[in-house]
Amino acid sequence: MRTTLRPHKGLHKGLLAATVLALTLAGCGGESAKDPRPAPDRDLSLKGEKIEVAAVWTGPEQENFTKVLKEFEKRTGATVTFVPAQDPIVNFLGTKIAGGSPPDVAMLPQVGAIQQAAAQKWLKPVGPEAKAALAANYSRGWQELGAVDGTQYGVYFKAANKSLVWYNSAVFENAGASEPKTWKEFLATAETISASGVTPVSVGGADGWTLTDWFENVYLSQAGPAKYDQLAKHAIKWTDPSVAAALKTLAELFGKPSLIAGGASGALQTEYPASVTQTFTGGDQPKGRWSSRATSPPSTSPRRRRRSGRTRRSSRSRRSATAAPRPW
Repeated sequence: MRTTLRPHKGLHKGLLAATVLALTLAGCGGESAKDPRPAPDRDLSLKGEKIEVAAVWTGPEQENFTKVLKEFEKRTGATVTFVPAQDPIVNFLGTKIAGGSPPDVAMLPQVGAIQQAAAQKWLKPVGPEAKAALAANYSRGWQELGAVDGTQYGVYFKAANKSLVWYNSAVFENAGASEPKTWKEFLATAETISASGVTPVSVGGADGWTLTDWFENVYLSQAGPAKYDQLAKHAIKWTDPSVAAALKTLAELFGKPSLIAGGASGALQTEYPASVTQTFTGGDQPKGRWSSRATSPPSTSPRRRRRSGRTRRSSRSRRSATAAPRPW
């Protein structure tokens, strides 16, 4: 979700352009990729304007997004600075605003974060041009996700399935394991894989959002959507029995260091990209067979194998990478 924060003097047009052009620039990360959609207005000039964009992106994601910003600079003449943020980004923005130096545009990953920022009056509504672009390119449901109480603050540019588990099928085959259908089966399968000599689960705990994804998937499956919505709106406390039950379920896995690649301390030092790649590299002895992603496959899915069953050749690795819906 892209939202605009406080404006610099004379930057209203620049912020608006950044929001509108996101609709057409988000796909130009590849050097040779050709976007079939019409190019944005080349007459739009923001020469001399300076724009700050904040997001919690590192590694390849940050590199690809920087390419988008560079293209935006070429098309508009503006100077764009990427501001690395920390999770939770709402707290980061609060600190920047309190210090008098908030960014102009922020990438907020959750609807709740938009609502929090709007409640603090930190956000600037999008202008008529952005609204027109939204109406032409987005269904009403996607538009509403970027609005609070009828006021449009943001534009969704990315969505991910966070309820899948990626796993290395070669490792499963070597261990004689099959895809689990329930949480109980997932734990039993993890023990089976561990007994075969491979650490079964890879967790990118260095990135906070992966751990929240684990919790959200477990909580939603156990407590149901009504409770989930209540918790998100703070209608029930985090001391609610339903929260305790979800945490106890997670402890059945996280409380067994032998099932987690690197143990608890190692997982907390593993960034998400590394947790994925180590699942599918290392031949028949990878560091984790399930990997949980917060972007595509969720960290709560028991079928994500991040550090197990890596194959020696990339082609074979691709064949052994499998995704399945979470079994609980």
